Amino acid sequence: MTDDTGRIDRSAELLMRELDGELEPAERAELERLLSDNPELREELERLSRLKEVTANMKLRNPPEEMWAGYWTSVYSRFERGLAWILVSIGAIVLGSWGAWYGVRDLMADADLPTFVKWSILAVIVGLVMLLVSVLRHRIFVSQSDPYKEIER
Repeated sequence: MTDDTGRIDRSAELLMRELDGELEPAERAELERLLSDNPELREELERLSRLKEVTANMKLRNPPEEMWAGYWTSVYSRFERGLAWILVSIGAIVLGSWGAWYGVRDLMADADLPTFVKWSILAVIVGLVMLLVSVLRHRIFVSQSDPYKEIER
């Protein structure tokens, strides 16, 4: 029901407006003329009307209570695990950065060292600790769900 340019033709537009109850009197007369001239168009309108009626009367089935209990348990578990990993990651980053800071504390105390170099050293330390924590966390997750871990290479 589209023309060569991909636009919806007038008969399809009138059908949709009829199904939505939006036809003006002049458009209704135009549609009736098109329906009387084209039996296939009338069949299409009847098919679409039946489809609209069926879909309007559909109701979703409520899932059983056991499914809801399992769903909420799963949501809480995922939330708790996600929050725990965030807290562990932040704690590891802070402690690792603090320990590395003490390792280069004397270097940072050097008055001859420019400030931007000190900040750069601090950024490298924090970045390396974050990267280490991220890689370790990823390794733990992959090792738990790796389907090929039992295969010898």
